[in-house]
Amino acid sequence: MVNLQETLADIAKAIVDNPDQVTVTKEEDENTITLTLTVAPDDMGMVIGRHGRIAKAIRTVIKAASVNGGKKVSVDIR
Repeated sequence: MVNLQETLADIAKAIVDNPDQVTVTKEEDENTITLTLTVAPDDMGMVIGRHGRIAKAIRTVIKAASVNGGKKVSVDIR
């Protein structure tokens, strides 16, 4: 199975100017996995994108990568 935390971190590090400040935390329940992406305040606009397009694309990629996991995955950006 794909390591979702590493995948999300790799995607975010490729987008931002300060990749050393990218962190991903994971919270897991019975049916859901919540990944929280934290970036530097200056990089927030790069991760969200215009009208949230990049954030939506990141969420779509992570959901596609988790399709075999059997749990619902959500991505929070802070």
